[in-house]
Amino acid sequence: MASGTQRNGTDGAGEHAAGSAEAVAAAKAAAPANGETVRVDSWIWSVRLVKTRSMGATACRGGHVRVNGERVKPAHALRVGDEVRLRHGGRERIVVVKRLIRKRVGAPVAAECYIDNSPPPPPREAIAPAGIRDRGTGRPTKRDRRELERLRGLAGPGPATGPGPGAGADPR
Repeated sequence: MASGTQRNGTDGAGEHAAGSAEAVAAAKAAAPANGETVRVDSWIWSVRLVKTRSMGATACRGGHVRVNGERVKPAHALRVGDEVRLRHGGRERIVVVKRLIRKRVGAPVAAECYIDNSPPPPPREAIAPAGIRDRGTGRPTKRDRRELERLRGLAGPGPATGPGPGAGADPR
């Protein structure tokens, strides 16, 4: 058997076309009937922008989902062409609805249901955790804790330089 062929003697191009045809058929099967609408929480779940439908509903209630610039409730009806903005996991996803689906489908099919206009995610090294301590080093000292807070950006201004209030003349 030649190394460039598969078992059935095809080069694989026919199988890819058949796979995408099956994906389109799956998306059509998951689409709502004529005239029906799809809830925004259900749609962001079915196209795999959130892990569970309840997470989608919670994001809507928390104001993390906007459709065409407006905050929406979980039951908001989506239409083809709507722009959906979702803040999730520390980044914002901006997608335009291409196809309405109601059931959760595979990732390749889900990607065909929207146009992703999201900014690229930050590089992994930019998200590096600050101040990881070695295992077994014990409890951090006050100095260690302050240094960790400074690295994480949680600390307020540094130590005061110069005289503060009440410094200077003797209050007696």
